[in-house]
Amino acid sequence: MQELETRIIDIDVDTIRKKLIEMNAVKVKEEHQVNNIYDYPDRKLLNQKGYARVREVFDSLNNKNVYFMTTKKMLSQEKFKVMEENEVIVDNGEAAKNIFKSLGLTLVESIKKYRESYKYKNTLIEIDINDESFCPFPYIELETSSEEELEEIVLLLGYTMEDTTSKTIYELLKDKGIRKEGPKGL
Repeated sequence: MQELETRIIDIDVDTIRKKLIEMNAVKVKEEHQVNNIYDYPDRKLLNQKGYARVREVFDSLNNKNVYFMTTKKMLSQEKFKVMEENEVIVDNGEAAKNIFKSLGLTLVESIKKYRESYKYKNTLIEIDINDESFCPFPYIELETSSEEELEEIVLLLGYTMEDTTSKTIYELLKDKGIRKEGPKGL
């Protein structure tokens, strides 16, 4: 599946929540995540702006744990990030990690975050609040297949397309002088 992704950083979380309610966006996720990023020892995936991930989620809305096994590869990073994503829910997070390890991948980084996700039309609007030791500012990520819908939502949230970025979180952290190093490509 291909998706268009963009971010708006340094948001006021309460203001965004209020605007989402005003838009009648539906809350579809409230979760605590641990994102385990895997790559080959030579960083082949990350160097090509991709990665393998096992995401461990505590789903607060449904009071259950869910595990996702994912691969992502960036296809374009011009106006938006265009990503190829392959993802499956698995019933055993440790088995998923072991599958990646058996393929020769190693754990590069584990990132903790809180995420609230809302659905508006066919777009997912996600409020991300990472562990401050990784990323000290909240942001929203918009994922959709429609450029027109994405632009509509950006305006409804009180921003312009100039406020959006296709940069990866690592590129944004480097730009802000927060993190000098990170897995290349992310």
